[in-house]
Amino acid sequence: MRLRPPPGALAVAAIAAGALLSSAAAAAPPDGEVEGALPSAAPDAALPAPDAEAVSAQPLAPVKPRVELATRPPPLHVEYAQYGVALAAEISLDAGAACPRSGPLYSCILGSGGGLAIRSGYRSPGPWYFGGAYQFTKMDSSNLYRLGIFQQLRAEMRYLPDIGYRAAPYFSAGIGGVIYGNEWGAETGGALIFGGVGVELEVSRRAVLGVSCVYRPVLLAGWKDTANYERATAIAQFVGFELLLEVRTELGRR
Repeated sequence: MRLRPPPGALAVAAIAAGALLSSAAAAAPPDGEVEGALPSAAPDAALPAPDAEAVSAQPLAPVKPRVELATRPPPLHVEYAQYGVALAAEISLDAGAACPRSGPLYSCILGSGGGLAIRSGYRSPGPWYFGGAYQFTKMDSSNLYRLGIFQQLRAEMRYLPDIGYRAAPYFSAGIGGVIYGNEWGAETGGALIFGGVGVELEVSRRAVLGVSCVYRPVLLAGWKDTANYERATAIAQFVGFELLLEVRTELGRR
């Protein structure tokens, strides 16, 4: 005689098996964790909340103000051809042996005078100027000459330090030759050197005004003047003043 399970026994067995599997899954540790290890604490729970009063009580670091230094723009490295004219004055300090203090040659044939200078040269991008000048001056000859003309041909240089202003001082020096005589004649001649100082005012990038003062000793050879007096070889000394106007033509940039 074959026994049959009572009705509903299969359903009861399935329910029991499902409950057993779910309890086993809940008891198993999650992936990557070791059984018995303590769970890690949350990072936010480990740090205490900042105290607003304590933060406000802390002194703030002083903030240094940002200082903008006023800087001058770099100079333009431009080279020029520089040329112009000048009103010139020659003040005689001592005519030397050309005008003795006594005797028939006491009347001085070489006194002070005024005239015009013409010059041209090269102005470097740096502080240097090199050029040449021709100057003629009508001198006081004590009526021994109708028109005593003192002519100079000079090689010149200037040193102009950059001080950042339109008006700049400079130092000048040079050498040259001279001739002297009546009405543009050449009755005597010689050589000169000079050194001096000046100030140059930059009216624009292409025009300058200036004044200068130089000390100029001149060596003159002996000669016979129009009154048939023999003039001895002399070292005459002058102080020269110039009021100049010069313009520039740009040659290039470096």
